[in-house]
Amino acid sequence: MAMGDTDLTAEFRQHYRERAAMVIENLKKKYMDGHFVETKEEALALLMDLIPAGAKLGRGDSVTLNQLGVFEALMERGQNEFINPVRTDKQGYNPPREERRQMQRQTLLSDIYLAGTNAITLEGTIVNSDGSGNRVAAMCFGPKKVILVVGTNKIVTNVEAALARIRDWACPVNATRHRMKHNTDDGLGWGVMRYTAIIDGNQPVEQGKICVILVNENLGM
Repeated sequence: MAMGDTDLTAEFRQHYRERAAMVIENLKKKYMDGHFVETKEEALALLMDLIPAGAKLGRGDSVTLNQLGVFEALMERGQNEFINPVRTDKQGYNPPREERRQMQRQTLLSDIYLAGTNAITLEGTIVNSDGSGNRVAAMCFGPKKVILVVGTNKIVTNVEAALARIRDWACPVNATRHRMKHNTDDGLGWGVMRYTAIIDGNQPVEQGKICVILVNENLGM
């Protein structure tokens, strides 16, 4: 190999590809589905294929899904009822708190819940923290199916590393995002780790209820 290599893009992508394969193998052992794609465009195409016409959809707050353009694609297709508690007005502000809470409750009865995740371990464990708990609640119980789109940058070694990633990176950056872009923080400030869920698999009778799409890109926070 030539000395002085400066572009490690291919090496990083291969490294994450290998880590993603480990995650998917372990997700399947825990009765969850896993898919791997290389790009946002492939992830969007797969996600749209996984959402049947007529399914009632709910969503959690997710920068990753916004980066894919999921919701614009769904609205253009026009085949699904869609509950969106984090829609924004022309100023970028979310709905008032109580209106938001009511829609968040409605998402628990959706056919398919769409979200990202704060971290996923090599062992196939999904780890998330919320300020209000609506997203982790929907991941655990309520919707018939949960589809999570996750950049490979969120793969960590174990639960301890996942919690550290949430504490040191995802939560503070997310709190700043809400203050700067949406003029909301609900008084949470930097301490948004109010509700934490560690999902270590589905029940065997719920095979595939949680489906993870791993994307070989740096997505979300």
